[in-house]
Amino acid sequence: QVQLVESGGGLAQPGGSLRLSCAASGFSVGSYTIAWSRQIPGEEREGVTCISRGDGKTYYVDSVKGRFTITEDRTENTAYLQMDSLKPEDTAVYYCAASSMPFGWPMPAEYSIWGQGTQVTVSS
Repeated sequence: QVQLVESGGGLAQPGGSLRLSCAASGFSVGSYTIAWSRQIPGEEREGVTCISRGDGKTYYVDSVKGRFTITEDRTENTAYLQMDSLKPEDTAVYYCAASSMPFGWPMPAEYSIWGQGTQVTVSS
């Protein structure tokens, strides 16, 4: 069964850290461009970061540059999102997704596999 399963969400204090995991099954993360996006209820989903399968290049939305890091562990077949210096505005449901696009940051319609999401809440 082809799927992505996120975990690692929860409650963090402002300035704190969380690490989200995106475990893949039925396919290899190294064969797909993996991305993280987030969504606040009532708002559009926002792309946060991605790592391209073709060249390993990473992309970040300006609001998380220098604070978030996307990585992947091909032996674990899992992608990760390390989130540091968290802010209340980072509160959202975080989703990982996989695209066959080899380069660049895929558009939302170009993802063929989505996870179910994990809630991240940043609050004191």
